Amino acid sequence: MNLFTDIRALVIDCLAAMADEGALPRGLDTAAVTVEPPRDAAHGDMATNAAMVLAKPAGLKPRDIADALAARLAGDPRIAGAEVAGPGFLNLRLVPTAWQAVVGAALTQGKDFGRGTLGAGQKVNVEFVSANPTGPMHVGHTRGAVVGDALASLLAFAGWDVTREYYINDGGAQVNVLARSAYERYREANGLTPEIREGLYPGDYLVPVGVALKDRYGAALLDQPEEVWLADVREFATEAMMAMIREDLAVLGVTMDVYSSEKALYGTGQIEAAIDELRSKGLIYEGVLEPPKGKTPDDWEPREQTLFRSTAHGDDVDRPVKKSDGSWTYFAPDIAYHYDKVKRGFDLLIDILGADHGGYVKRMKAAVSALSGGRVPLDIKLVQLVKLFKNGEPFKMSKRAGTFVTLRDVVEMVGPDVTRFVMLTRKNDAALDFDFDKVLEQSRDNPVWYVQYAHARIASVLRKAAEAGVDTSDAALAGADLATLDHPAELALMRKMGDWPRQVEIAARANEPHRIAGYLTELAADLHGHWNKGNEETALRFVQDDVAVMTRKIALARAVGVVISAGLAILGVTPVEEMR
Repeated sequence: MNLFTDIRALVIDCLAAMADEGALPRGLDTAAVTVEPPRDAAHGDMATNAAMVLAKPAGLKPRDIADALAARLAGDPRIAGAEVAGPGFLNLRLVPTAWQAVVGAALTQGKDFGRGTLGAGQKVNVEFVSANPTGPMHVGHTRGAVVGDALASLLAFAGWDVTREYYINDGGAQVNVLARSAYERYREANGLTPEIREGLYPGDYLVPVGVALKDRYGAALLDQPEEVWLADVREFATEAMMAMIREDLAVLGVTMDVYSSEKALYGTGQIEAAIDELRSKGLIYEGVLEPPKGKTPDDWEPREQTLFRSTAHGDDVDRPVKKSDGSWTYFAPDIAYHYDKVKRGFDLLIDILGADHGGYVKRMKAAVSALSGGRVPLDIKLVQLVKLFKNGEPFKMSKRAGTFVTLRDVVEMVGPDVTRFVMLTRKNDAALDFDFDKVLEQSRDNPVWYVQYAHARIASVLRKAAEAGVDTSDAALAGADLATLDHPAELALMRKMGDWPRQVEIAARANEPHRIAGYLTELAADLHGHWNKGNEETALRFVQDDVAVMTRKIALARAVGVVISAGLAILGVTPVEEMR
């Protein structure tokens, strides 16, 4: 049930009837007509811009359209009043039964309340994390993992067919550095002093990899030239790092559907096939790029390269795909990888990347546009940095990692639920401060505690109601007579609940899961506010002496709990029944 969608459909039907009667021209485009909460709740329950957006194409005054529309809307049994405001906005008030029906819908539909059909079963690929397989996940990867996983859950809830994917960057020079670093730990396991020279990975996490290499090879690789052991050690160390990364993701509650390897693109013809596809469209040519803007580097010289005409698809400059020495650029396998996604039949691609990939956005969008003939959109979400604080000071680096704070450092200190919720309290492209002290404090300034406390409070009144003889099953509560649940405070709580399906659609359209965390914080605030009103006005309390009255009150509380639980599920957070 989406009451806002239902009332918008009513508005569109009324506009169509007006056109049939000649009050409006036929064929008006109503796509921009909205029904949403008014900025000021005192103005009503909903507001529509219909008269404002249709006035110009209709050649009529906005207020004239609004007056005629208001008269028609007033005839619907759900509409208690329709009032024209300002130049032509139309404010609507709904009868209490319309909002009371939201409670029944939440109790009947349970965890599926708010689940939508916006995606219409379209296939979407959400690629996220994709960390280099050179060590444990750090806190920056943590935020990307949470954003990607929550976005995938949000899109599935809104009706998309979602695939979660991890792209293993195992084809670049960094995996050779990993192999050399692991080899030094192998030497260490054989009783020699490791030479962790500059440029190698210094973290202790490679010590067990060195031991495992010794278990497999004994001393056979010692004093051997690099060309003898590099490939084997690289494969061994990469597999060990990916096992560690999978374990890190599991700690955070993230499970991937697909792992794709960059290395698998080389020597298989896939890169060549993707470039040939672009060439067939006239988008590959041999040329010389202009020198970089600003100060030209001393080592820069014009070289003829194989270029992708990405400017034909919205990029600022054309991009090299093959160097003058004949080797592929880093961009070429990325093109091939996304071409594979297109060929797998996805209708939408989403990449969650670190903030340092800003220069990657336009070129990759251009490549996907060219390869799909403009059919498949690519949305790239850049995740900004996370700044860690403890005791008012920046949090120190992890010895185990060598250079950074790991995902496990964070989860071990605050738990996966707190980690996930806090990582979603701000939009992905805004920097985020993660204060270990504040995220664990019990106050309304801590959003994760505030939302969990609301759910725990609801669970507590359900337990008290059950002790008093109330059947607290959702089926029983859904059948309660809610007609007297009409206090302004109760209706306000229902209105907030009724906005849940709309918020899901808004967040899914924008690919912004942080909106769900924001909505839950607001809903929790309304629940706590209602609870506090009950301290002064006993009629608003959920627990009452009269069992029939209490059943109605508990139905409202439980419905709010259903919404909180559904929202937390999208975020990957487990709702609590009791606060410790």
